[in-house]
Amino acid sequence: MKRLIFALLPVLLSSCAVAQNLSGAASKLDSTAEKMLVYQRSVGGWPKAIGKVPIDYDQPLSMQLRLAIKADSLHDDATIDNKATTKELRYLVKAYLNTQNPAYLAAVKKGVNYLFKAQYENGGWPQYFPDHHLYRAQITYNDNAMVNVLNIMQDLAEGKEGFELLPEKERQRALAAIEKGISCILKTQVLQDGKLTVWCAQYDQNTLKPAQARAFEPISLSGMESVYIVEFLMRQKHPSAAIVTSVKSAIAWFQKSKIEGYNFVFIKDPNQVGGKDRVLKPDASSVIWARFYDITSNTPIFTGRESIPKKTLTEIEVERRTGYAWYGKWPANLMDKKYPAWLKKL
Repeated sequence: MKRLIFALLPVLLSSCAVAQNLSGAASKLDSTAEKMLVYQRSVGGWPKAIGKVPIDYDQPLSMQLRLAIKADSLHDDATIDNKATTKELRYLVKAYLNTQNPAYLAAVKKGVNYLFKAQYENGGWPQYFPDHHLYRAQITYNDNAMVNVLNIMQDLAEGKEGFELLPEKERQRALAAIEKGISCILKTQVLQDGKLTVWCAQYDQNTLKPAQARAFEPISLSGMESVYIVEFLMRQKHPSAAIVTSVKSAIAWFQKSKIEGYNFVFIKDPNQVGGKDRVLKPDASSVIWARFYDITSNTPIFTGRESIPKKTLTEIEVERRTGYAWYGKWPANLMDKKYPAWLKKL
């Protein structure tokens, strides 16, 4: 290990020294951005964890750990899951604006190019690239992964949020990526008896059919991710008739699928491991939606680690009941404010 550290020391020092501008004066440094440079993979994206430890940019990085991470830069664990890559790009572009450090802008260009490379020809993005094991190759709306990418593409195309710093050719690439992405979104909106509804969390990258990811993430309609897909579609300044139909159909489904008179709350329960449980509690003022709905019946479903969908939350283990967002208010702001405002613009 020591031999590796001494061998890589010049590389690390060189990467730090990239903070030299043309006049020879040192550029300003941003401590978080510097850590992001360390974690960026050779392919251009970022991992969400090292091993099983989530990356935390608030934690200090020892010289030894910096060198070890740099030495593993060829690892194929770059991803868009849990905001990885998109989070770093948004931070680094702002860090460049604040410091004028060319290393940060270079990392942004490399990261954006990674997103271009990762997009499938059909317009979707996989959860991981280049690693395509198991569900990592699936087109992934789950946790807003693909929408986070598309919003960066939209900002780049519109010259916003610092991405106006990138060359015009990148803006043109972003426009093409958005067009393909929207095509994928429209093709994957689920039809029921001839009516458009919303979206599933994952799709097969070849057939564009709904797919299961983890054991507790079954094929189902999403009450959460579908919200952010709709909001992205509403960002389009000149929406096509297909986009308008898509949005209106999704809103109709949200209206039909809302659950009135209940809230999803934690309660104390000494009989459970951890001393708590999570339950539906009557609340006349509350409106919620389920995270997963059966793809044919539109009824909420819940899945434990045995991967068998249940009709009620009480049928799955308490660890899953308390450890996942089975219900939420995700569509509320969309339906109450954003959608009516969008209709007025139309």
